[in-house]
Order: sequence, then structure tokens, then C-alpha cells
Amino acid sequence: MRSIWNGAISFGLVSIPIKLVNATESHSISFRQIHLEDGGRIRYRKVCELEEREVSSPEIGKAYEDADGSMIPITDEDLASLPIPTARTIEIVAFVPADRIDPLQMDTAYYLAVNGVPAAKPYTLLREALKRSQKVAIAKFALRGRERLGMLRVVDDVIAMHGLLWPDEIRTPESVAPDSSVTVRDKELDLADALMDTLGEVDLNDLHDDYREAVEELIAAKASGEKVPVAASAEKGSGKVIDLMAALESSVRQAKVARGEDAADSGADVKPLRKGPARKASPKPASGKKPTAKKTAAKKTTADATKKTATKKATPAKKSAPRKRASA
Repeated sequence: MRSIWNGAISFGLVSIPIKLVNATESHSISFRQIHLEDGGRIRYRKVCELEEREVSSPEIGKAYEDADGSMIPITDEDLASLPIPTARTIEIVAFVPADRIDPLQMDTAYYLAVNGVPAAKPYTLLREALKRSQKVAIAKFALRGRERLGMLRVVDDVIAMHGLLWPDEIRTPESVAPDSSVTVRDKELDLADALMDTLGEVDLNDLHDDYREAVEELIAAKASGEKVPVAASAEKGSGKVIDLMAALESSVRQAKVARGEDAADSGADVKPLRKGPARKASPKPASGKKPTAKKTAAKKTTADATKKTATKKATPAKKSAPRKRASA
């Protein structure tokens, strides 16, 4: 992998020469703009507004636009001469527990690779120290014309660095949360817990970009002149949840079916909620069944006794056998 920055990690008085390598890559499909009438490419040209002519990249520099609209030229040499200790150094300023870092701050990820054989020993020292302490290192570094904040952690046997946004770059979530008067019931939370348990965990390596694959199939079909696949039209929803409990129960059932489980068995946490009213009423019929059974048995015994008495009075010989069969 090609390095995008060369420098060193400053670890107290220890200096570790390293190379910065991108740890991520984009697999998104990019499109070109075309003229719909004839399919010609639409290109953007950099034009000097004073001379009204296109200029090449070597002729283009940087400038800061002042409040009055005037341009203040800034050269690469100007930026390189700034008295910033992190210009070519990743300066570690603290070691903190990983949970102290808000994921909102995380930006681009990089791998830090050793730059030369002498760097292997101090690199390994820092890596093992991070592992044993179970902490992450907070550092400052300069990249692409500005100083940034970073977090160093161990990934396998490599030190990775996440660019972090400065705390004042994180917007406060004011007016984003729903009205505080909105509440949820315990039963709804129980169902949500059941759904979370049913969905369980997933191996992130099994996840993939379905949209990108569909776009690739679309491009291949159009390139070969084949019929373009058309997805079934989805029903338009109102965007409103009519029955939250029903939606949660259906979600639990669908999740179980997706996992190959019995959809009818929605778990102990779900059944009481779906059949709660029936369960509450069930003790009364249960307690009333036994006396009813006793009364029925008593009536049956009385009826049998009456029948036997009547039979004895009539003494029909033919009915003795059926009576024995009934008693048997």
C-alpha cells in the first residue's frame, strides 16, 4: 500500500519513524455526467475569471479570501514554515480508556507502518504497551494543511490511527430528540428486548453492499443489451406506526423465521405480552373446573345408583350384561 505521509511518532523521548497508509477504501460506483441529448461527457474546466481562460494545475495555488473579498495568497512553503511541532510528528499527548472516545468524533482511519528496520523495536514497544494497558493514545498531527487530533489503537499486530474531530466540531443534538413527553410502556420495552435478543449478533464480515451489487448487475445488463432487472414495486407506507406492539411482535416473528426458528414460539418474554389478558383470566376457570368435575361425578353416581335401583325392580335379564360392560 502506498504511503500518504511520512513522519514519526513522538512517544516521550522515543521517536518511531512511520509511514501513514490509508486503512480503508471506497468501493462505491462513481458516475460521469453526460449530455442527455448526445451522450457527450460533461467536464469541468478551471478558468481564471480575470483572464477568462482555462489554466493548468501548475498555475493554480491557494489563497485565503478576506472579509472584503480580497485574496491573500498562501504557499506550501508558508505552511511548511509554521512553528507547529506536529508538522512531521504524531505527538502522543495522553493515554485514556477507549470508552472515553465518543464514536461521533471518529473520522478517517489509517495504518501506521514502520519506516525502516530501526523503527521496529520502538514500534513494537508502543504496540505492546497499548495492548497491556488496554488504553488508546491521543495524539496531535498535521495533515493536508491543518493540525488534527488522532487516536492510536492496536489492530491485530498493527498500530492504527483514527483521525478525530476536534470537540468543538461536534454539533450539540439540541432540538433533535423527540418531545420529552413521549414515553414507552414496559411491555413495549420487553418486546423490543425480545426483538434484540432474536436478532442477536452478526459477523460483520458477512455483511455486504447489496446496492452496489445491484448497480453492477444493472451496468452489466445495459452493456450487454440484456433486459434490465426491475425490482417489485414496494408498497408506499404512511410513515406512521399504527400499532407499535403489533409491529414489534411481527418483527420478532420475522426475525425468528429468518434465523430458521419456529415463528410460533416467540419466547417467554413475548408470549405473556401477546396473550396477557387470556392468562390473567385463566386462573378463574382453572379453579372452577375441579368443583364442576366433582359435581358432575356426583350427579353421575346418583344417576347410576337410581338406574341400578330401577333395574333391580324390573329385573330384566337382558340388561345385566350391558350394565356389566358399562361398569367394566
